[in-house]
Amino acid sequence: MDSWSATSALFLAGFITSAAFRHFDSECYTANGEDYRGFQNQTSLHGGKPCLFWNETFQHPYNTLKYPNGEGGLGSHNYCRNPDGDVQPWCYIADHEDVTYWKYCDIPTCQMPGNLGCFKDTGHPPTLPGVHEISNKLTIQTCISFCRSQKYTLAGMESGYACFCGNEADLQDHVESSNMECNHVCFGDHTQPCGGDGWIIVFDVRVGACGGNYTSPTGVIYSPDFPDKYAASRVCYWTIQVAGSYAILFNFTFFDISDQTDMVELLDGYTREVVARFDWRSPPRGLVNITGDFVILYFFSDRTNQAHGFALLYQALRRQDTRTTIPRGSDEKESSTMGPQLSSSVTEGSNSTTNGRTSHILYVITSSPGKPEHNMPGQWAGRGETTGHSAMWTIYALAALLILTVVAMVAKLLLHVTVKTPNIPTVSGSDSCSQSTVTSEPWIILYRPSTISLFKKKLKNHHGDLSPLVGH
Repeated sequence: MDSWSATSALFLAGFITSAAFRHFDSECYTANGEDYRGFQNQTSLHGGKPCLFWNETFQHPYNTLKYPNGEGGLGSHNYCRNPDGDVQPWCYIADHEDVTYWKYCDIPTCQMPGNLGCFKDTGHPPTLPGVHEISNKLTIQTCISFCRSQKYTLAGMESGYACFCGNEADLQDHVESSNMECNHVCFGDHTQPCGGDGWIIVFDVRVGACGGNYTSPTGVIYSPDFPDKYAASRVCYWTIQVAGSYAILFNFTFFDISDQTDMVELLDGYTREVVARFDWRSPPRGLVNITGDFVILYFFSDRTNQAHGFALLYQALRRQDTRTTIPRGSDEKESSTMGPQLSSSVTEGSNSTTNGRTSHILYVITSSPGKPEHNMPGQWAGRGETTGHSAMWTIYALAALLILTVVAMVAKLLLHVTVKTPNIPTVSGSDSCSQSTVTSEPWIILYRPSTISLFKKKLKNHHGDLSPLVGH
């Protein structure tokens, strides 16, 4: 019965997890779509040119012969990819236009949450009318940090070097355009898009913030300074507290931490117990399911070896989620509205396919909000519950005490016991230091703190010595 219950719990958790992330529509969580693993195989969905297969492009720098292990997502297919860290995914094409043998791919679903889109900027008035600055070292995060420090909620980049600030209301009268218009490289980082001539790419300033409080049922959290590399000596906390939820799912869609001491931790919000820890040696390998409605996300970086960090999706599970995800042979939609918004949506991981198949591995940290029947040693039993650690350490302590007692008894016995052997006769010789022909030379065991030494000790043989060890 116990094994059947455990199997049922894992199956249910896996099914709920799959259903919870199935309707997310974003396939990219990096600014340049380097993590895109979708299935678009033409430069545009409407009238685009077909892409060449990566295993047939040996005349070009990027092919499966040069990258046989799937580097950059290359393989025996013709899907758009970004193996060289360009500003967006691309592919090789057969028709050479202006001696160009490749083109960018216009992929509507490849837009990271927090990227609000590409907008036309006529300048009369500007799309984001707040403060602005120009810099020949502009990156997405430098602009975001500038606008965040000025208390704005939106940051926009234009022409690769101009940064504009504004608020949500400023975008109400503007229509989003294709990202193809905003693929000019940033002057400070040529792998990032920073708008175009007369086109501005807009981001939510919460992208890359060090800490924050999240109460929405779904959301996306990025490492500090994302999409730039996180800075040194960062200590950041995010709280995810969704009232009415019995579990929260976490999905790291992007994870790049290369230093030995940098880490990401998920803690129970009430007990502050570490539920899961990830670093360069043990990166996340699947979905994390944590029982409860309150989780703390912690990030730490030391002073060396910075990297690009992480992108994390979370999805709170409520009681009604279980009823709506029970298979009934129909594809009923969830009542909540999902989209690529930073704080109110979660999108499906880039490793999932359109037909529902996924390569994620589910592991359940705690599979039930109630008290488990049997707690394994080291298993977290939930808020307010005890674990098997105390029993284990009690047994270890008793065993150690017993061993110490036995050692002490043996040492005491060796300290007080003297072992004698019969007198050993010696043959008289021409030893100038000896006056007698026969000498008593017993063997004595002496105990010292660090060792037990066995050696031969010559006893005194003066006249009148009443020692019982001396024979007369």
